[in-house]
Amino acid sequence: MKSPEPFLLEEATVAGIHAAMRSGELTAVQLVQACLARIEACERRGPALRALLTLNPRALEQAAQLDAHRRAQQGRVAPLHGIPVIVKDNFDTRDLPTTGGNVAMRDSRPRSDAFTVQRLREAGALVLAKSNLQEFARGGISVSSLGGQTLNPYDLTRTPGGSSGGTGAAIAANYALLGTGSDTGQSIRSPASACCLVGVRPTRGLVSRGGVMPNCFTQDEVGPIARTAEDAARLLQVMAGYDPRDPVTALGAAQPRADYLAALRTDALRGARIGLLENLCGQEEPHAEVNAVMEQVLRGMQAQGATVLRFRIPGLEELTGRVSTDRWEARAAFDRYFAELGADQPVTSFAQLVATKTAVPAIQQAMEAELAMEDGLAQPEYLQRMANRDRLRVLLAARMAELRLDAILYPLQRILVVPVGASEQGERNGVLSHGTGYPAVTFPGGFSQPTATAPLGVPIGAELLGPDFSEAKLLSYAYAFEQAMKVRQPPRL
Repeated sequence: MKSPEPFLLEEATVAGIHAAMRSGELTAVQLVQACLARIEACERRGPALRALLTLNPRALEQAAQLDAHRRAQQGRVAPLHGIPVIVKDNFDTRDLPTTGGNVAMRDSRPRSDAFTVQRLREAGALVLAKSNLQEFARGGISVSSLGGQTLNPYDLTRTPGGSSGGTGAAIAANYALLGTGSDTGQSIRSPASACCLVGVRPTRGLVSRGGVMPNCFTQDEVGPIARTAEDAARLLQVMAGYDPRDPVTALGAAQPRADYLAALRTDALRGARIGLLENLCGQEEPHAEVNAVMEQVLRGMQAQGATVLRFRIPGLEELTGRVSTDRWEARAAFDRYFAELGADQPVTSFAQLVATKTAVPAIQQAMEAELAMEDGLAQPEYLQRMANRDRLRVLLAARMAELRLDAILYPLQRILVVPVGASEQGERNGVLSHGTGYPAVTFPGGFSQPTATAPLGVPIGAELLGPDFSEAKLLSYAYAFEQAMKVRQPPRL
């Protein structure tokens, strides 16, 4: 009889891990040991991705407790039992610092977990590490005063996107199985696109922002980052839920409870009507490689039975240019976070934080401008932007109804992810979701041409957007494409 294949950490899935645990081939302790060895090889030595800020010093001890629990329960365990998770370091954790990537916050220790972190622990997951990020999640290149510049594991000369770039790089490099991200503009989906991953920005109100450092009230969302659509669905299933600390989650609680995992189907694209929004595709030479990948995505979807329409929305660019609200809401949002954090922390107000002048220069400048914004929620420009958000929601809904679309498709980014040293991550298309509150799923579409620094090419992500609470359908489309096209490849580190 042929002996079973030995367990390999690289590209492991939750289902594969749990099968290995049930068979006795793998324990949670062994899994954590493998993750820590991978981190040592790629983070502390080797390419030094700078993806992590803090390792959980009790990870092996907690893994041993999870193994004991499995034995006591005879294998009847929670849905993420023993699964190592990378948590972005703007999510509160009661047992690890929560810094936002800032040196003045290095010793900030919240008294309780963020709602989503609590849900992860209840589901049996193990918080393995806190990840580096664009400082305070303000931007898209993933550089911070505490952690430095995170590198893209597919091309060490490029950024991993952002702001959740540390999570993206860590999951792409197989440090762990699952990761959390926050998304004010496109901060979950940018690293998903740049690191060949699946990222979900959920419908406003589906997942709590409670206990997550904010940028603003209106745009902030948190969600999963994973290597596969199936694992993203598993993580979203756990993260979603009503939280009194975030009253907007009452909108999600009013919806029928979705089973994202059960909704996944390999034939989901058969009969689907997908609209490629050409406004969000560039027309110049720098856009050529992204556009070529998007054409591959279209052909792949059509081969799976989807009907693909190309369409434009006149005046879209002018409208989407005036829907962001973070600049006007940031000061009030962050002061609310500090009020909940408590007076026994090293920083207790947004004004005190800005006064430390510890952030990287671009973020320091942005926060000073936010602090100077007096009564931002009453400013005429802010009120106009809130009205524009409603206009954009209606405009997209009307076009989807007119064309009988199930989802809108576009590249998450019109150009390749930028090199290290660039001041910003240009030409991103996250506004369609963050400007409306509609959900979006980013998934691997393909790669650019290989180069000396990118032996596989640079990952290029496609995004699907749908109406409120359509995550199950969007994930199923991404899953069907993923299973048929097999785009995902691990980086050659």
